Amino acid sequence: MLVDLTQYLWILWLALVVLFIVVEVLTLEFTFLMIAAGSLIGGLGSNLLGWPWYVQIALAAAIAGLLIFTIRPVLLMNLEKGADPAKSNVEALYELGGHVTGSFTKGIGEVKLDNGETWTARIGDGSAPSTIPVGKRISVMAIEGAIAVVVLEKRTPGTTKPRATS
Repeated sequence: MLVDLTQYLWILWLALVVLFIVVEVLTLEFTFLMIAAGSLIGGLGSNLLGWPWYVQIALAAAIAGLLIFTIRPVLLMNLEKGADPAKSNVEALYELGGHVTGSFTKGIGEVKLDNGETWTARIGDGSAPSTIPVGKRISVMAIEGAIAVVVLEKRTPGTTKPRATS
């Protein structure tokens, strides 16, 4: 006598919902939350109504897909609406100014950025001079590991803000 395992399918749906919620707590992107809602509404809901297993899977997938493409973007947009617009970490260093504090030898030197940090620097533009004198203004063009790629700042006539040469 064989046991009909489809009568225990509700346990699988419930376990999937819990698993997806746990993964969502770890990722915080609302994707697995939408999949969990699809599994709960489509899978477990249709199972409790007595529908066949293939309808349960199809309904769970359809509802999860619908939620991912409709509700998730709205949630992400509202989540980012109150975010701090200030750049942070490495992004905050791009185009930041500074001045040379240590002489450049073979294209590598030391700069102090306007935020107070001292960095090992490399001259970025190949057509630029191979050395920048101590005290000259620079601008950060990129960060490569622990080295700031810098270029000499030029002041354009009629402006007060210096711009990087390229």
